[in-house]
Amino acid sequence: MTNRSKMEFLIWKLVAEARSFETSTILLLRTCHLRSVVSRYSTAAALQEPISAPVKVKYTQLFINGQFVDSASGKKFTTCDPRTGNVIAEVAEGDAEDINRAVGAARRAFDEGPWPKMTAYERSNILLKFADLLDQHTEEIAALETWDNGKPYEQAAKVELPMCSRIMRYYAGWTDKIHGLTAPADGPYHVQTLHEPIGVAGQIIPWNFPLLMFAWKIGPALATGNTIVMKTAEQTPLTALYAAKLLQEAGLPEGVLNVVSGYGPTAGAALASHMDVDKLAFTGSTETGKLVLGMAAESNLKPVTLELGGKSPFIVCKDADVDKAVELAHFALFFNQGQCCCAGSRTYVHESVYDEFVAKAKARAIQRVVGDPFRKDIEQGPQIDSEQFEKVMGYIKSGISSGATLETGGERYGSEGFYIQPTVFSNVKEDMLIAQDEIFGPVQSILKFNDLQDVIRRANATHYGLAAGVFTQDIDTANYLTRALRVGTVWVNCFDIFDAAIPFGGYKMSGQGREKGIYSLMNYLQIKAVVTPLNNPAWL
Repeated sequence: MTNRSKMEFLIWKLVAEARSFETSTILLLRTCHLRSVVSRYSTAAALQEPISAPVKVKYTQLFINGQFVDSASGKKFTTCDPRTGNVIAEVAEGDAEDINRAVGAARRAFDEGPWPKMTAYERSNILLKFADLLDQHTEEIAALETWDNGKPYEQAAKVELPMCSRIMRYYAGWTDKIHGLTAPADGPYHVQTLHEPIGVAGQIIPWNFPLLMFAWKIGPALATGNTIVMKTAEQTPLTALYAAKLLQEAGLPEGVLNVVSGYGPTAGAALASHMDVDKLAFTGSTETGKLVLGMAAESNLKPVTLELGGKSPFIVCKDADVDKAVELAHFALFFNQGQCCCAGSRTYVHESVYDEFVAKAKARAIQRVVGDPFRKDIEQGPQIDSEQFEKVMGYIKSGISSGATLETGGERYGSEGFYIQPTVFSNVKEDMLIAQDEIFGPVQSILKFNDLQDVIRRANATHYGLAAGVFTQDIDTANYLTRALRVGTVWVNCFDIFDAAIPFGGYKMSGQGREKGIYSLMNYLQIKAVVTPLNNPAWL
C-alpha cells in the first residue's frame, strides 16, 4: 500500500468509526487538511484530476403548479460559474406576476387540493421517497451545486446532500406526531386544541447553502401540511429547481411546491407583501430582513421567521490546547469560503496564549489549499460572485488601513474567478470594521482578551447574536460562558455541528424564530381552541 493509500484509508476509517452523523460530518470536513498532506505523495497529474465535471443543466424555467414554465415577461437572467465568471445558463426571471401565479397555485392546492387533507402517513411516505431520490441523485446535484455556488464538491456531495436527505427523513417522522391537547375548563365544557397548517408559506432562501436551506425550509412546512412558494437566490437557482422535480417524482401533488427564480426587489418583495401568503420565512442579511419584515407587516401582518446575519465570537481560553483550538477556529471561520452566517468571525484569544495562537493560525492559513472546487485536494473554492469578492477585498483593505496586522493573505488568488487568499489579521481592535461587520469571506480577525468578564462584555457588544464557540478544558468556565453569551447557539469545544433536531436561530438582530427541530414546526401551525358544552354535566 502506498503512502497516499495508507493516509486515505486512515481518513475514511476515522470517518466510518465516528459515533454520529454530525461527528462524521465535521471529521470529513477536516480531512481536507489531511488531504493536503496526502497530496505531497501524489503525482502532479493525480493532484489535478477533477472529481466530477459540471453536468448538463436540466431545469431553468420557473416551477409553478407542477409545471416548468417561462416567466410571464419572458425575461431571463444569467447564473455564472464562480470559478471563472463564465455563464452557466440562462434562467427564467420571475417577477410580481409570476409570484402572483405561484401564490394562486399554492392557494388552490391548500384550499382545494389533497395535500392538507392527506393522512400523515401518506405525507410521510412522500417525504421519505424524496429523501431516497436525493440520495440516488447525489452526484449530479452536488456537481450542480458546486458549479453554481463554488463550494468544494466533496463538501456538497459527502456532507450537505446527506444532511438534506436526513432533514427530510426527520420531518417525515414528525408528520403523525403533530397533535393538540385537551384542557380543563371552569364549567361543563370539553376543551381541545387543534394544530392546523397555517396555509400558504412564502420562503426566501440565500445563496451560501442553496440546497440545504431549501431542505431546512420545506421540511417543516410540508410535514405540517402547508403549501409553498419559494424564491431562490438569483446567484444559485439551479439545485432548487432540480429538487422540485424530484419532489414531484416522489408524489407531491401539483401546486404544493412552487419555485420562482428572480431578484429580491421584484420577486422577493412581491412574495413578502402578497396578501394571500399566510406566513413568510426568510434567510439572508439583516438589512434585507428588516425590509422583508416591514413588507409583511404592511400587507397582511403575516407572521415572519428570520434567520439573519452574525458576527459570532470564538473564545479560546487560557487553558486551551492551542493546536486543537487553532484547527477548530480555522474551521469555524474558513468553512464554506467564510460564507456562513454563524462563522466564528471574531476569534478572541486569552493573552497568555495569544502569540502562540496567532503564529499557528497564520501557519494553518498558509497551508490551506485553494483552487478549483472540483479538484480532490481543495479546501476552499471561490467566493460566490464579483460583488461578494469586491466586498471582501474592501474589508481586507479596511483592516490594513485601520492598523490591524496582516499576518497572511489579503490578495486575490489566481488570475480568474473570485478566489481570495485565506487571510489572517492579528492585533484587531473592537472599533475596526473587520471586528464589527459581517464580512462573509475568508478573513480571520484575532483579538486579545485578559479575563472572562472582559470577553463576555466584548462578545455581547454587537447587534448580532447568532452563535458562539467556546474552547476550554474547564467545565465551570464552559458553563459560565454558555449562560453569559447572548446567542442562539453555543458550541463548546466544537463548531458548526448541525443536526436536524438541533434548533438554529439568533438573538437580537440575528433574527427571530428557529429553524430545524421541533421548534420549527410551530412556525407553520395555527392553534385553534374548540369548546363544546357537555349536555349532561351531572357526573362532574
